[in-house]
Amino acid sequence: MKNPINRRALLTGFLAALFLPGSARGQNAVNFPKSQLAIDTNEGRKIFDVELAISDAQQSRGLMFRETMAADAGMLFDYRFAQRITMWMRNTLIPLDMIFIGTDGRVINVAERTIPHSEAIIASKGRARAVLEVNGGTASRLGIKAGTKVYHRIFGTGP
Repeated sequence: MKNPINRRALLTGFLAALFLPGSARGQNAVNFPKSQLAIDTNEGRKIFDVELAISDAQQSRGLMFRETMAADAGMLFDYRFAQRITMWMRNTLIPLDMIFIGTDGRVINVAERTIPHSEAIIASKGRARAVLEVNGGTASRLGIKAGTKVYHRIFGTGP
């Protein structure tokens, strides 16, 4: 006797292959250029390897579906000009610190240890050019706060 085909299981498997984070399509849908960034911290100048989110597609994807991130890694969202920036944690699996940075490369504010999957709005406390996302707890550990200097070519400085 033949085994009946479970169409629901087939459909679920197909959809999972298309959209779940472990799938090649889900993971590689957006590519990010890489760069280095430096921050003055309580441990001295710290270098981070960052991915750049510049295009709308890159900014929409951000760090969604990532299960881990290296301690010295992050993602820099460049909005090109100063504006009020709002973000959320939908489909983001790891807690993040969101560091809002002005056009001069100085930190405006930090949203620490944001909650994975939350749809609560996280906003800059003023006009920011960029947001640096790093692992949750990094800002506190390194003493990154309002006024801290960030160095990257988008601010006219380098690491």
